[in-house]
Amino acid sequence: MRTNKVKQTLAQGGIALGTMAFEFSSTGLGRLAAGAGAEFIIFDMEHTGWGTETIRALIATTRATDMVPMVRVPATQYHLLSRPLDVGAMGLMVPMVESEEQARLIVRSAKYAPEGARGAAFGVAHDDYEGGDIVQKMASANAETLLIAQIETAQGIEHLEAIARVPGIDVLWIGHFDLSNSLGIPGQFAHPTYTAAIERFLAACAAHGKVPGIMAGDVATGEALLKQGFRIVAYSGDLWIYQQGLRAGIAALRASVE
Repeated sequence: MRTNKVKQTLAQGGIALGTMAFEFSSTGLGRLAAGAGAEFIIFDMEHTGWGTETIRALIATTRATDMVPMVRVPATQYHLLSRPLDVGAMGLMVPMVESEEQARLIVRSAKYAPEGARGAAFGVAHDDYEGGDIVQKMASANAETLLIAQIETAQGIEHLEAIARVPGIDVLWIGHFDLSNSLGIPGQFAHPTYTAAIERFLAACAAHGKVPGIMAGDVATGEALLKQGFRIVAYSGDLWIYQQGLRAGIAALRASVE
């Protein structure tokens, strides 16, 4: 199985920077992101309507690079977790994690025995269609797959410590907009209730050996989050990066004419 360089970097105490994809299902997207220096890309299935066939093509072309392709699944259900892994995802992000039981289901669905109960399929996309020792492949897949649990509700914060104690979950990831909504303070990221939740989150990550992750919409925010202690950060997403770049260029050209 391929070495997950992002998981390796995080295990060594380093920082991983990548991006997310929501809109452009181009076979070139992963290679473009890799060429821009991203260490990972997370293809979103929660908000996009992308199905497994689309994800399969995106991952296949991304695996032509050294970048780590991951998928955010729509919900915590076995088939929603296992299928992206079988088509080659090297990590999963699971939204709305609110309990220890849910975190354990994620691990059980994504890991092969004896750590979980993932259905076995070999000589397919996730192991590059190669032969080899099945036991070794299962152990390697368990070691290399990165599992991210999103904490983005008040209930998730309430059960944070129990979630953080679950073996096999590598990263706890703040869904900042959803969390602020759930706390009754939509978009108020300087509100004491939100900042207290983040402090508790970071403390739980430190206490239980989980890597804290989050998405940053701009460079200044990303820099502040890294200083705060987040170690895996997704810089924006495909549609916003395109829109911002195009807007800046069009505005500059228009200003030069006017």
